[in-house]
Amino acid sequence: MTRLSRVAPWSAFPKRAHREPVRVLVHADTDALRALVARDRVANVFVDTLINQNNSAVPPFPGADMLGFFADDGVTLAAACWVGSNVVPIEATAAQAASFGQWIVAHWQPHASIFGPAEPTLALMDVLRKTGIKAQEVRANQPLLTITGPPLIAPNPSLTVSASGQFDEILVAAAAMFEEEVGYSPFLGGDGNYRRRVAWLISHGYSFSHDEPHGEVIFKADVGAATTFATQVQGVWMNPRYRGRGLSAGYMAAVVLLAQAHAPITSLYVNDYNTRARAVYERVGFKQVGTFATVLF
Repeated sequence: MTRLSRVAPWSAFPKRAHREPVRVLVHADTDALRALVARDRVANVFVDTLINQNNSAVPPFPGADMLGFFADDGVTLAAACWVGSNVVPIEATAAQAASFGQWIVAHWQPHASIFGPAEPTLALMDVLRKTGIKAQEVRANQPLLTITGPPLIAPNPSLTVSASGQFDEILVAAAAMFEEEVGYSPFLGGDGNYRRRVAWLISHGYSFSHDEPHGEVIFKADVGAATTFATQVQGVWMNPRYRGRGLSAGYMAAVVLLAQAHAPITSLYVNDYNTRARAVYERVGFKQVGTFATVLF
């Protein structure tokens, strides 16, 4: 009677343990994430800002995660994705973004938007769409613009850094801008988070505005993300009573100068169909350096 050996047969090519390419990043991944983000300081300024605020790859917010996509060696961080109230792919290919999408589907929670470079953003949404998750709107072509150095036209000197005493007026203008942009009020479900966000921008010198003598805002803009390398301008809004007067370019030139007090590169992204805004940014001196996309839920 032949006995079977209890020793597994030796092989020169042992099987490798299967590793999932996507996992949640931990504190030890911070340096690798910083190096990944540094590949494009402009496109990644949102996540770069978050890392700097917490000095970690681990988000300080409950319910948020930073995902990493690892190369075949299981060690090299090849791409990342912020998953919180918003979803933001970082240095991801379409295939890597699809893997992030599968993780998000498996751990689904409501998100306000997906935004970032167009290819991974749209690839990620394609995975969600195939599982029945629907978007309210997909803005597939948003030129990413930057300016370095002085604007090409004279700035409007009336635009200044907002003061804390302007909070109520700035909040009204910010809410009007938000509703125009996304189609619903930022106060839906409560106003606490949005009020805190506006107050934070003002207290950090990231809110720029020009008010009428009685206090109503004429023009406002925010630095929504900032590092020592670049800023991203958001929340640009002109009071409807002042539109059509050719004031936007002077205000935007002033935004550039105020933003450059924080970092040398000023960036923003704009909907491709907003031809008036794109013409203003071109007059000021912005140049396209990439293409973003935004998915709104």
